[in-house]
Amino acid sequence: MNVSLVIPFVVAVDGPAGSGKSSVSKEVARRLDFGFLDTGAAYRALAWHAEASGVDTDDAASVVSCLDSFDYRIGTDPTGYAVHVGEVDVTEAIRDPQISAVVSAVARVPEVRRHLIELFRSIMAAVDAPGIIVEGRDITTVVAPDAPVRILLTASEAVRMSRRSAELTGSSVEAVGEQLRKRDAADSKVVDFMTAADGVTTVDSTELDFDQTVDAVIGVIRAAQLALAQRHDARGAQISEETP
Repeated sequence: MNVSLVIPFVVAVDGPAGSGKSSVSKEVARRLDFGFLDTGAAYRALAWHAEASGVDTDDAASVVSCLDSFDYRIGTDPTGYAVHVGEVDVTEAIRDPQISAVVSAVARVPEVRRHLIELFRSIMAAVDAPGIIVEGRDITTVVAPDAPVRILLTASEAVRMSRRSAELTGSSVEAVGEQLRKRDAADSKVVDFMTAADGVTTVDSTELDFDQTVDAVIGVIRAAQLALAQRHDARGAQISEETP
């Protein structure tokens, strides 16, 4: 993997299930010509790989044993990326309810998290774009704690339930709500994604539609870019004054 000599501008986005972080992050990346990395896809792909290999996903040691044969590739083009394990395109397969039911158990394994975090960082460094939007669990605190922009995208539980049920044809709001609560409870055993850490900006989309949420996130990014540019200019001026 070739690493760019230009460090990409990293935007880290976290949030609870149903908050819209994937769709919003992807659209923000598209509008800014940034790369896009869905880190949750890696955990789902590993869960798929474990299931396909006949591994018990509740057994941490067995899941870890799958890492050596986990040939994972993901695109970073927000307009159309694909996920592969070996030669198999698993872009759709990893969204299967069966995978959703076991992915939290896979993600809780510390060695799995360490392995994939290093993978995420290498993908971020190698992206062929001026910046990259990275979304998923513990992105703002563990994967990219030094990112110039870190955002917690959230919404009320009722809104998250409504949005997710609209995406899933045939699913009632009540059923989706139960799924979201179970997912949040399982994921919260690994990371705290409901409370913004120091330095993380909260974007609450409860009263916002999709485009308004995208605009709000872009606004946070633009403000951070401007602040960084001003600090850079000030530092340059200071160096010039100090140079004899």
